[in-house]
Amino acid sequence: MEVKIIILINLLAYSFIVSQSFSYIIALRNVQESMAAASYIELRQLLDKNYQAKFRIVIYVSLLSCSVLTILCSRDPEGLLFITSLVALIALIAEIILSLKGNVPINKVINTWSAESHPADWKDYRAKWLSIYEKRQIVNITGFLSLLFGAIFGT
Repeated sequence: MEVKIIILINLLAYSFIVSQSFSYIIALRNVQESMAAASYIELRQLLDKNYQAKFRIVIYVSLLSCSVLTILCSRDPEGLLFITSLVALIALIAEIILSLKGNVPINKVINTWSAESHPADWKDYRAKWLSIYEKRQIVNITGFLSLLFGAIFGT
């Protein structure tokens, strides 16, 4: 029973992370790529401010619940749920590293800009941010699907 509760908590927390990726696949990437500098800068700054305040909690809950799930399932290291939770945990760690080493530093630079004062190569920053985020999408969707697969077929 405790494993099922942890799976539920982890799936809920992980779904917040992966929902952002699906939003970018559906529309947010295209929207950002078609924005003028002033609109893009305002959007990035507002998103960053809101995500800094709220997204950390989601990451911490996901990381904690995925770690606990992997530890609880380690009793059966050849079991499907252990393997899928380990994949999800590795993907989550990769997501965090990519974010901290890639997107967060770019966000810090963009947060110093204004609509009137930004570098001429601002589109390069946008392209780099989106490129890093695309890698994050791959890992967090992979992690979520692995976790979901384990929850359905491994219990």
